Amino acid sequence: MKVKVNGEIREMDEGSTLHNLISMLGLEERVMAAALNMQIVKQDAWEYAILKDGDTIELLDFVGGG
Repeated sequence: MKVKVNGEIREMDEGSTLHNLISMLGLEERVMAAALNMQIVKQDAWEYAILKDGDTIELLDFVGGG
């Protein structure tokens, strides 16, 4: 199946979760927030958020600065 992650199309296996995606991308330590189809998914729910073909995911990393 295909999902859009931060504007890029990615191939994922059917039944993959948001946690699977974040792990596959090697971003476990960097992602602070995730939105699935414009809905924020809390970090403790990532492993239960099952992705579907055509989903849009935004992964956010907060950076300090000024």
